[in-house]
Amino acid sequence: MHRAIVSLAAAILLSHAFATRAPAAEGKAHHVAFHVDQNDPDVMNQVLNNATNVIEYYRGKNEDVDIDIVTYGPGLTMLRADASPVQDRVRRLKDMVFPGKIQFSACNVTKTAMEKREGHAVAILPEATVVPSGVVHLMELQEQSWSYVRP
Repeated sequence: MHRAIVSLAAAILLSHAFATRAPAAEGKAHHVAFHVDQNDPDVMNQVLNNATNVIEYYRGKNEDVDIDIVTYGPGLTMLRADASPVQDRVRRLKDMVFPGKIQFSACNVTKTAMEKREGHAVAILPEATVVPSGVVHLMELQEQSWSYVRP
């Protein structure tokens, strides 16, 4: 009787182990950070194209992907409400993705320097999140095993 109980317990544990591992393998999550540090519409569009391609690729595989497009230095222009040459594409991409799967990060160090230099507040697109430092944000994402892509 004791042997039967032990065998049954082992069978239950094994079936639970296989049942909990299978979805994790199928549902592998991917994380990629893109870096924009140039005020160049071609570079900005290239990053948006790359992000779109990544999203479409993993959607086709039914796999999850998180994307963070990090801007700093002259690249912050990408997310400026008054100057972004790609703001319509940023909005469309944000709308195209499942909520919370793409983030646009604007460097506050750069924003503060621009405000000081220009003498007025710099408005950031509502689709973006201001992070304390773009460079530090990229470092921290990489420390969390995010892939890093620089155009």
